[in-house]
Amino acid sequence: MAANFLIHPPGPRKQRVFRLHTNIDGFDKSTVSRTVKRVIEALVARADTFIKWPDATSKSSIKTGFYRIAGFPNVIGCIDGTHVRIQAPSHDENSFVNRKGFHSFNVQAVCDHEGKLTNINASWPGSVHDSHIFRTSQIRTYLEEEENGLFENGVLLGDSGYACRPFLLTPYANPQNEPEEKYNQAHARTRSEIERTFGRLKRRFHVLHSEIRMKPDRACRIIIACAVLHNIAINLGEPEDEAEVEEDQPQMPAFQGPQDGRGVRDYVKQHYFS
Repeated sequence: MAANFLIHPPGPRKQRVFRLHTNIDGFDKSTVSRTVKRVIEALVARADTFIKWPDATSKSSIKTGFYRIAGFPNVIGCIDGTHVRIQAPSHDENSFVNRKGFHSFNVQAVCDHEGKLTNINASWPGSVHDSHIFRTSQIRTYLEEEENGLFENGVLLGDSGYACRPFLLTPYANPQNEPEEKYNQAHARTRSEIERTFGRLKRRFHVLHSEIRMKPDRACRIIIACAVLHNIAINLGEPEDEAEVEEDQPQMPAFQGPQDGRGVRDYVKQHYFS
């Protein structure tokens, strides 16, 4: 349950920015290129070490962290896609053209409450929709089969581009009452963590914000390498604050209703936002 980068493969904060400085004076350009490639390959090889799906202990902390944002229960991650621009490839060019008309990878990622990436898939061309990437992903299979799709085991929050599932909750498209409005507000505030994470990732590594001028397979690996460095930056730059008191989730009866996305969503609305 970590980084996917092959086709069809799941108070103020102190920031430490990682940059790769290359001074080519006195060095052959090909030497610099080989060195950069080796660094990227070394980072990709360690992706499973630094981009990890949370274990039981981590899930408890993540749920508490997300709950403190807006009172949304049992959240273990927020999911979304972001487009990373690439130069037009020579092979299968049309599939990389996204709905905005430029060439890209559609990168799916899940983050925790600290903005750390717990899953990433950087293998899909820009024309592919977020919902399809999730539907065919290992993370969806894992949540549905290994976690049994149960609300108590934790849920992801996604926008309305995804289908509402027991393990992936989306907003109400047309809220009809105050509890549904409150649900949507809490959902949006909590889910915004993934949008902030993408913003921080692209500010930290400008190549993800501008354009990767390499072939798709190399571009894919650069995205993963940047994601690894992003998590390392958070690990090194987030000191623990022992004085901070966390707000625990309130206890509530176990969900006994039908295990479908709308049923779970209504259950959360009724118990937390009514």
